Amino acid sequence: MPATRRTLLVLAAAGLLAGCASTPPSATVQVYTPAPQLAAGTTYRYERLPSQAGQPAQAALEAAADAALARAGLRRDDAAGRLAVQLTATQDAAPAAGYGWGGPSVGIGIGSGGWGSGVGVGVGIPIGGGGLRAARQRVDVQLRELQGGRVVWQAQASGDAAPAALVDAALRDFPVGGAGTRDVPLAQPAR
Repeated sequence: MPATRRTLLVLAAAGLLAGCASTPPSATVQVYTPAPQLAAGTTYRYERLPSQAGQPAQAALEAAADAALARAGLRRDDAAGRLAVQLTATQDAAPAAGYGWGGPSVGIGIGSGGWGSGVGVGVGIPIGGGGLRAARQRVDVQLRELQGGRVVWQAQASGDAAPAALVDAALRDFPVGGAGTRDVPLAQPAR
């Protein structure tokens, strides 16, 4: 195989590998309140909407929150909680590019024939619109004082992941994380 052809094959393989590389999944977390002053051992209980009662998905969200809240020094007490924790998961639809084929793309091709060989680079741009809509998960986490009803902490996390992973991301820096938006690496792979 001539050196030029080998070089072209190596360049094409490198281009393919670069296109396959991706960043680890993360969630966008928005915290709306400053860090609360909570004593270690502060108790909490869950507050569920009627549509959430008895739902297996809600139990998975609460299990993820239990682990994160325990790391922060809070203790679950369903009978005498000082704080109410409310967890809500929703699915937002976001427009996807093209007609389900993805967004803009770049392709590299190598060919040879009777007159020699060549390399080609192509750029694909979707024309049109509409098409498929990709789902994006979002969870809302709210901690409220049961006496007085004051919200002491609220956060939202969104991303392409299971809602339980997003609950973990939303509570990752609780209670020390201040208000603002940040990207938080997900503990489990994206769906």
